[in-house]
This record gives sequence, C-alpha cells and structure tokens, in this order.
Amino acid sequence: MNVMRNALPRVVLGVVLAAGSGHAFAGQSGTTSNDLSASTLPEVSFNFDRVGLSVPHFTLLVHEDGSGRYQAQEAPVAGTQTVSQHTAGKPIDRPITLSAPTVAMIFKTARSLNHFNMTCASKAKNIADTGNKTLSYSGPDGRGACTYNFSENKGVMVLTDMFEAIAFTMDTGRRLEFLHRYDRLGLDAEMETLTHEVEQKRALELGTISDTLTSLASDDSVLQRVRIRAEKLLELANNSK
Repeated sequence: MNVMRNALPRVVLGVVLAAGSGHAFAGQSGTTSNDLSASTLPEVSFNFDRVGLSVPHFTLLVHEDGSGRYQAQEAPVAGTQTVSQHTAGKPIDRPITLSAPTVAMIFKTARSLNHFNMTCASKAKNIADTGNKTLSYSGPDGRGACTYNFSENKGVMVLTDMFEAIAFTMDTGRRLEFLHRYDRLGLDAEMETLTHEVEQKRALELGTISDTLTSLASDDSVLQRVRIRAEKLLELANNSK
C-alpha cells in the first residue's frame, strides 16, 4: 500500500495479540453466547500500531463465518489556546460482518502462509516506518503470528492492504456519522474522498457502514450530491455480498 495513506487521519492500531490470545480491550463487556459460538471458529486478526496518528491503534478480528470486531483507541487530544482541557482518547468497539469473497480471500491466504508461522518482516534497511503490524491466525487447524513494518511477501502485503482498506472504511464511517450530526456541509468533501478511495481499492467492505450510508441517502436535509454518492456506494456494497 502506498505509504502516504498512513498520513490520512484515521483510526489505527491495536494491542498486538499473540496467536490465540484474547482480543478484547480493557473494559469490554462480558462474553455472550454469540461470542462463545464465534470463538470456536477459525479466526484471523490484524493489528496496527503507529504513534502520531489521530487513532494510533486498531485491531480487526475476523471469524471464518464473516463475523468479527473492529476495536481501536483514539489518541488523546492536547489542549490548545482556545480549549485548555486535555481530552482523553475514546475507545472504539464495533461488530462487523464482512462479505463472503473477502472472508474467503483472508482465510485462503492465511492458510497458504502456514497460519503466519513464518518471518514476515523485510530485512532491508532504511525502510520508512509504515506502522507496526501483526497478522495472527487461530483455529483447530493451527495457529501462528508474525510481526512486521514492511514485508516482501506478496500474500502478507495483500492482507495488509485489505485490512487497512477495511479500517479506512470504518474510520470514514465514524467521521460521516459525526459530520451528519454536527457539520452537514462537511459531508460533501468526506463523501468525495470516500468515493475516490473506493475507486482506487483503498476502501473496502462498504457493508460495514451501510447503516450510515442509508441514513445519508434518505436525509433530504443534506446536499443532493451527498445523497447520490451514498446511494451509489450502497449499491456497490449490496453487489459485493
């Protein structure tokens, strides 16, 4: 993935998980029956960590039935000349459901890479810091994990691009929700950016924000071009299932 995308304001990174370890952030609610059912399924997780971004951690966890979670921690916001109070970063924890083709690609690639029982990291020197990443797999057929900043393995980079594109979609969805509530004029530029990133394959799995897009498409109080873009993106999401 183009390193410059890491400069975009987005939520990024998660607590790096060793293979088979727990996936919840501190303070997560108790386990439900659905959680217990999902825990018996093979799972792949992607964790990203890069200091200096607006959201410096995220974790994407995907079960083989397509269910999963997106968990992140926003960076704290320091006080300014106009706002003296320091604001702690907010945790983010959202369930996700990914499309069948995406899930199939994730698990096929993970198994082809021996459940990540391998060395992912490139040995090349002077590589730009694109964030600390960990891919991990856990299931009845095996488990493993590998950590890297940059990898020369094609399969690893395919998964990296895929997970970062899903995270980008999730982060954009949160910004759209905020703008819809507090700054509707700002929706136009945000939707234009999302549309462009979808066209460039740098935003994937629009179904994860379908509720947000539906809300925009049905709101006559927002700009018409925002509604039109939302409708087109919803159509893409439905066609990709």
